[in-house]
Amino acid sequence: MKIKILLLALICLQCAATHVFAQKSTSTNGGTLAVMISNFKNDKGSAVVALYNNSDGFPKSAKKAFKILTVRIVNKQAMAEFDSLPPGEYGVSVYHDENNNKKLDTNFFGIPKEGVGNSNNAKGHFGPPKYSDAKFNFNGDKQTVTIKMVYL
Repeated sequence: MKIKILLLALICLQCAATHVFAQKSTSTNGGTLAVMISNFKNDKGSAVVALYNNSDGFPKSAKKAFKILTVRIVNKQAMAEFDSLPPGEYGVSVYHDENNNKKLDTNFFGIPKEGVGNSNNAKGHFGPPKYSDAKFNFNGDKQTVTIKMVYL
């Protein structure tokens, strides 16, 4: 009888340990990256926030981004939160989709007609900024990046 009770106690202890480990491992699946964006010229349309985990497509091709969020602009500011984000290197690109046509409008020369911004407030020279200028390390916990919009 004592052996059965001891065996039952060991099984319960193993189940409890497995449950605690499972809870702990799901809480470390990543953190939250908050992107605070300021300096919009108005509240029209929305902000399209693209998160890249490499240089491929940055900042011109949001389709190649790791994650994309479209957020509202209120009082010429916007905030996007990327949840469950693993630690690593990232770059953020934002554009002000004033007319909600789901694309960055440009003129004949390819210069944006709508506002743009990038992490580290990276700016390009005779073209868009490089990923290497916009990249930052995300610690995997809670982090905030600030971006100031620019209208060319």
